[in-house]
Amino acid sequence: MKRAELIESLTRHGVVDLAVVGGGATGLGVALDAALRGFSVVLLESHDFAGGTSSRSTKLLHGGVRYLAQGNLSLVREALAERATVLRIAPHLAQPLPFVMPSYRWWQTPFYGMGLKLYDMLAGAAGLGRTEFLSRADALQALPGVNPDGLRGGVKYWDGQFDDARLALALARSAEAAGARVLNYAEVTGVRQVSGGDHALSTLDVRDRRADAAFQLQARCVVNATGVWVDALRDRSQPATAQGAPSRMVSPSQGVHVVVDRDFMPGGHALLVPKTRDGRVLFAVPWLGKLVLGTTDTPRRDLPREPDAFAEELEFILGEASQALSRPVRREDIRSLWVGLRPLVAAPEAAEGGTKVLSREHTIVVDANGLVTVTGGKWTTYRAMAEDVLERCFDRQLLPRRAGGQSAHHVLLGAGAVSSPAVPLHAAPGLHLYGTEQARVTACPGQAVPLGAGLTEAMVRYAARFEHAQTVEDVLARRWRVLFLDAAEAARMAPAVAAILVEELGADPDLAAFQGLCARYLPSSSQAG
Repeated sequence: MKRAELIESLTRHGVVDLAVVGGGATGLGVALDAALRGFSVVLLESHDFAGGTSSRSTKLLHGGVRYLAQGNLSLVREALAERATVLRIAPHLAQPLPFVMPSYRWWQTPFYGMGLKLYDMLAGAAGLGRTEFLSRADALQALPGVNPDGLRGGVKYWDGQFDDARLALALARSAEAAGARVLNYAEVTGVRQVSGGDHALSTLDVRDRRADAAFQLQARCVVNATGVWVDALRDRSQPATAQGAPSRMVSPSQGVHVVVDRDFMPGGHALLVPKTRDGRVLFAVPWLGKLVLGTTDTPRRDLPREPDAFAEELEFILGEASQALSRPVRREDIRSLWVGLRPLVAAPEAAEGGTKVLSREHTIVVDANGLVTVTGGKWTTYRAMAEDVLERCFDRQLLPRRAGGQSAHHVLLGAGAVSSPAVPLHAAPGLHLYGTEQARVTACPGQAVPLGAGLTEAMVRYAARFEHAQTVEDVLARRWRVLFLDAAEAARMAPAVAAILVEELGADPDLAAFQGLCARYLPSSSQAG
């Protein structure tokens, strides 16, 4: 269904059971779960699916190794089970990945090894492989490019990695296939409660940002899943008679990621430094042909759509990576630099302690006007979060209770045995990322016309026709991850992509805006340490 037809159908459909605001991991998970239970569902996203935090993760599906030290074993156990579920329902986009913690002190191997053995025990049947103690020679073989000076050995354990933006797209399209209607670039400017007989209804005021046109729809239940921006929608949805703004749910922090070429660490294992000089964690993760270094955890008060790295964050990552690897990582080695905002759940005790004491678990609040807001959590547990949201809707009688559990077994669009052996996610991007949709991609015109970085003309046309892509950024940042891998190459490819989108959509694909964005994904003089 074309975009104009979809919007027209929304305005004449009447009342829907559930309207989800926010097209990131959480909102998409809620939409799919509700659609699988037979509810009528509309999902509205103000920008593109996974356009915010959900495309800027460290690309790890993890059970929370860092949370073991906090003693929150139930959270770790749940995340490990959910990790196994995601790997099962989207094997083309999520795979096991071995990690190595290198040891430079005599006590590090047994100390961290015992903790990771507990990680294995908590995973149980959902484990991906057993933890192993590595000799110095084994560690060097697993991590070519690691700093050999003083290396004693290491600990190898297993976790998961994934392509976050493409997994979000698979959720959106799977929800669509289950009967939900999903629309990007549809900004909800307000939610108003109105009379609806036995039960109150909500009217959503929506602006189509592509056509600069407004429309409305009504829903029995509205879920606010807008990530770090949940408080803004809660404010806009308060009745005029309300006394004061609702309490804040989110205290955001940001995580910076630096991407360099794989020759810094060309193996198939990820590196984890569990405690840097200032007590933080450093990852070096092979992903889509590059190496992702990160991350940071820095509080910030503003909520920009495109946050920039602070100078000290970039200095931290480059400095710690240069210590961990056998050769220094310099600013000129950076291929892309991107920042994600984390919707950490605000807590009174966090006022003096920074973001490390804030919860990574999710919180659900139902305001007096019936707006259901969910925030917090992490990608790994998106499906469990969605189930919790719907349970809250049932408890508050906003929706009739219906049996769930389908989302744990419902394979996502594109999942299936498409190659043997599977192409690893740390390999360069290619047609394999489409899974069982490969034939539909190659059927589009231009399969033999390469545009760079593994992208073809056919893939761009497929993105426009079937994957809701509207802009050059949609294609080169999220349908294909070039912006996150090599910003200069993304800028070079952008004009050709824009020309194809004009042919397909007949609308402005925002080429100039994307070229400006590419410049922001490279280090600038303002970030000098």
